[in-house]
Amino acid sequence: MNRTRTNARSAPTRTGGSGSRQDGSRSGARVSKRSGGPSRSRGYGRRPAAPRGEFAPPVTSSPALPAAETFADLEMPRQLLAALVAEGVTVPFPIQAATLPNSLAGRDVLGRGRTGSGKTLAFGLALLARTAGRRAEPRQPLALVLVPTRELAQQVTDALAPYARSVRLRMATVVGGMPISKQVGALRGGAEVVVATPGRLKDLVERGDCRLDQVDITVLDEADQMTDMGFMPQVTALLEQVRPKGQRMLFSATLDRNVDRLVRRYLIDPVVHSVDPSAAAVTTMEHHVLHVHGADKHQVTTEIAAREGRVIMFLDTKHAVDQLTSHLLKSGVRAAALHGGKSQPQRTRTLAQFKTGHVTVLVATNVAARGIHVDNLDLVVNVDPPSDHKDYLHRGGRTARAGESGLVVTLVTPGQRRGTVRLMSDAGIRPRTTQVRSGEAELSHITGARTPSGTPVVITTAGVERPRRGVPHSRDRRGRAAGDRRTGEATHRKAQRQSALDAAA
Repeated sequence: MNRTRTNARSAPTRTGGSGSRQDGSRSGARVSKRSGGPSRSRGYGRRPAAPRGEFAPPVTSSPALPAAETFADLEMPRQLLAALVAEGVTVPFPIQAATLPNSLAGRDVLGRGRTGSGKTLAFGLALLARTAGRRAEPRQPLALVLVPTRELAQQVTDALAPYARSVRLRMATVVGGMPISKQVGALRGGAEVVVATPGRLKDLVERGDCRLDQVDITVLDEADQMTDMGFMPQVTALLEQVRPKGQRMLFSATLDRNVDRLVRRYLIDPVVHSVDPSAAAVTTMEHHVLHVHGADKHQVTTEIAAREGRVIMFLDTKHAVDQLTSHLLKSGVRAAALHGGKSQPQRTRTLAQFKTGHVTVLVATNVAARGIHVDNLDLVVNVDPPSDHKDYLHRGGRTARAGESGLVVTLVTPGQRRGTVRLMSDAGIRPRTTQVRSGEAELSHITGARTPSGTPVVITTAGVERPRRGVPHSRDRRGRAAGDRRTGEATHRKAQRQSALDAAA
């Protein structure tokens, strides 16, 4: 692949948008060419303290443009500015203010910040502004956003849709677990912007239903999770097919060795904006470690789940998620399970029920640790402590989004204490540690825990819970129980076979 592209990329001539520029650059703001930048093998300097195992962002040779104080300061199409006003978005978040002047000028961008910091609009507005006025040929998108999970793909699409409509750009969402025929139809219709998970997009490219050689702007969102999930081969294969002189933007909450390799290989003299994820989390979240006895953990979990308001509870395995969900429903808690063993329509429906409040407790594996935004979610509970500090930060990132406050609680049994101390240290978190028991006032004070009603509920597909009434005849009950066991065993075996695909495309 030719890697001689310059920072001053020539953006396609725009016939629409603001009309203030034809080359995609800010007036008078040219950036230096690749020949004046540092070699790809150098440029890493000191970094501030960060969670263990991370690499420093690269030091760039070309100075960044000043941060924007308002969206009106940015040279974007007037339709985009009007859409921001219509959506009630008035003041840029720090990562948007810092990166947008540079990304609009065509610079590569490396954005590091915790989830919920405004990264979607940080790359999305630049992508849409620089693509506005162009039309894609069938199967040949002009801009690409790669994300690790189906949920995040849908969230990015939903977040950017009103802005894309304002500048008449067509979007297509390409993910696994959904009918491929509809996605092929959207691509054949000429979508300018594609939001995709790597696996499904690779399939469509290999089938000849999508070509990437016209993609001028490529975004990697949540790059660290894509590498953690084993998507590195697919991601690099896709990046080798986009236009060599195109613009690249990479956003990640953490920077580890794999992300570092992507930065060195595909980003040239990038503008870097780094917000330490743990430092940001400390300012907007409370972190609690609750020491519980193993025999009491189940009841503590149940009482926390019965609190007022919405809560996400994370466990390690699909089987544990299903078991806890069943127990909570029997206890009178409106709970639903989310994991990779569920079909995409089931996952979509569950998230919709959670967002509307028909379900108040989402019990999930790490499939829900990224790509889920729910307003007024003020509590995340690690029923099983995560094994990695990055997972802790991303689980906690479901709350305290967009500057709001939130609470992250981790339940720890005696045998898990040493590992949890190390986990918090690696994440740069200093939690408050408390010994608690079920039914105690301190548990209620910290989490809002309370005794559940004890009246079993059933969550229907429409999202409305109903009490369980009546008891089946003993013969029917025995037959139904045997059938449930067979169905459950078959489902569990199928889920095990699909474990490698958990949250993947």
